[in-house]
Amino acid sequence: FSFVNPWIRYFLFFFSFLFWVFSLLIVAMGVYAKVQKATTVRDTFLIDPAVILIVVGVVMFFITFCGCIGALRENIRLLKTFSFSLTLVFLTQLAIAILGFFYSDQTRDALGNFVKKAITHYRDDLDLQNLMDYIQKEQFKCCGWNNYTDWSWNLYFNCTHENPSSERCAVPYSCCTPVPGESVINTMCGFGVQTQTFLEADKSIYPMGCADRAVMWVESHLLLVGALALGLALP
Repeated sequence: FSFVNPWIRYFLFFFSFLFWVFSLLIVAMGVYAKVQKATTVRDTFLIDPAVILIVVGVVMFFITFCGCIGALRENIRLLKTFSFSLTLVFLTQLAIAILGFFYSDQTRDALGNFVKKAITHYRDDLDLQNLMDYIQKEQFKCCGWNNYTDWSWNLYFNCTHENPSSERCAVPYSCCTPVPGESVINTMCGFGVQTQTFLEADKSIYPMGCADRAVMWVESHLLLVGALALGLALP
């Protein structure tokens, strides 16, 4: 880098500034969500959506700061740091994608452990609860990781005779299929579902696990997944 074209300079500054502001908003949302929590569950720290937002926001802030100030001041060192950081992010994403493809079983197990922790602490962490509800009800229309009986991993939904909870053998309302014309959500729609067979449960909930649904979604949206990966790598 010995000369920065004015058009490229202002183009880089404009978009870096936008993502820089966006990164500050991400960090602010993550910090706010973390502070608002009454308690912190140790086992969920690494999968805590608030922590993930903070980490992503800080990394994005550093990268876009280098691009923004580097373009504005024509600082070659900052521009090189910006370019190197983007290349590193892209190569990291590429490596994760390749490893995920060649080690699909290990990737599935790792994601399964993530979902198992989210199910186990469903009632302990509001962010995880909202995340699981969104994944099950809005994104994949599924229930549990392998199937709906996975909700026995949760203390409250555990389907054993020793469980005194009123939610024993139930699943969250986000597993339930929508009822036409229903204006008020029935949060008890999943009660007792774990005692039913797959065909019986299929009448009121999404019985298929999120693992199979996620695979089906990726296979039907390969172009979108590739475009998103490229977009994240080249902000």
